[in-house]
Amino acid sequence: MSVSALSTLTAALLMVSGTAAPQPVAVSARVETPAVYDDEAGGNADADDPAVWVDPHNPGRSLVIGTLKEAGLDVYGLDGRRLQHIAAPAAPGADAAPGRFNNVDVVYGFELGGKKTDLALVSDRGRDRVRAYAIDPAAVAAGRPPLKDVTAADAAPVFAASEAEVDDQRTAYGLAAFSDDDNAYVVVSRRSETRVRLLQLEDRDGRVGYKTEDTLDLPASFTLPNGTSWTPCADPGDHAQVEGMVVDQERHVLYAAQEDVGLWRVDLDDEEFERPELIDRVREYGTPWTYDAEEEECVLDTAGDPGFGGEHLSADAEGAAIYHAADGKGYLLASSQGDNTFAVYERQGRNTYLGSFTVTDSAATDGVQHSDGSTVINVPLGRSFPKGLLVTHDGEATPADGDREGTDFKFTGWESVAGAFPKPLTIDTKSFDPRDTD
Repeated sequence: MSVSALSTLTAALLMVSGTAAPQPVAVSARVETPAVYDDEAGGNADADDPAVWVDPHNPGRSLVIGTLKEAGLDVYGLDGRRLQHIAAPAAPGADAAPGRFNNVDVVYGFELGGKKTDLALVSDRGRDRVRAYAIDPAAVAAGRPPLKDVTAADAAPVFAASEAEVDDQRTAYGLAAFSDDDNAYVVVSRRSETRVRLLQLEDRDGRVGYKTEDTLDLPASFTLPNGTSWTPCADPGDHAQVEGMVVDQERHVLYAAQEDVGLWRVDLDDEEFERPELIDRVREYGTPWTYDAEEEECVLDTAGDPGFGGEHLSADAEGAAIYHAADGKGYLLASSQGDNTFAVYERQGRNTYLGSFTVTDSAATDGVQHSDGSTVINVPLGRSFPKGLLVTHDGEATPADGDREGTDFKFTGWESVAGAFPKPLTIDTKSFDPRDTD
């Protein structure tokens, strides 16, 4: 579905108080990765979702890992330079789909082959698997490629019942990873469906496999306050999918962005999904729509909007991230792709909305548009980002290369985000260690 079809509603809505909604504050990125291009010359590379790995010996050598869909993965230094490229798996047969890497996250200290191992975990949308890559700190220090594929050969499809069903591409899509004591887990969403699955990682003779722990089906349709039923905008046969997700590891809470619906909060109790709560809706929630078969997109009837939508997110609701601070405080961030902003909520309590920001053009980088994935980390990362780091996907890297549409990732110091708000956000570099899984 096109971004333009989902961004026709104005962002100048009124808040409950009747006063005009505050304008998003502006921040600027400091670093950008090389642009990639989704064409044959560019290897069909389309940047999508980032994760940060913190080097245990020298945080200034930490890595940013980014998915490129059909082109696989890129690994970057904090200066944005590409350090390693990993191709997605080839198609296993003439009529099969190749690998396509959608989302990525990191877990620390997984017991693999008797050794504590940091892992980058990737949702392979093309083959419906979770791929695992061991991250080698010694290789980072020596300037060698640091990631190595350690996926178990018998890793089964996450959702599909057969390889033939894999090729229907209702496959692994969004992904969020977390650890709990000595165990590691991934939450994976299903493309074109409302289903979300919790997997536990397993050591299979020194390779990473997984087993299903629980499954949750979010709603596919909704009863509006006026008693009518509403189904979110989708292509024929599709349902309102989830992509952007994050798990608050300390609080055992999953936040899942259902693209055309809003932001869900789901408690995790003994590695099971509890009852989901919709904490914010997209502005387009409840708006009637029709499907334009010729253009292959949904067309919203904005004149018929019944006014049941939210005020802070424009569809698609996308990348979710947690900024940790002391005593359970901090922030939940969500990408509002339809209006190129990022919404900020309190991490604690009822996730009160605090405001929004945009990443705008600067002398160093262009701004961020149509952002999918994002991640944020509070710990100091050497001289480059001593107050923490926000990484965002940019769906419209400029300047363009002729008619080629580029994408990349932008790196923004957390202090730039925190200081842009009228009441500055917290900067806490000490209270949370992403390697502490207890």
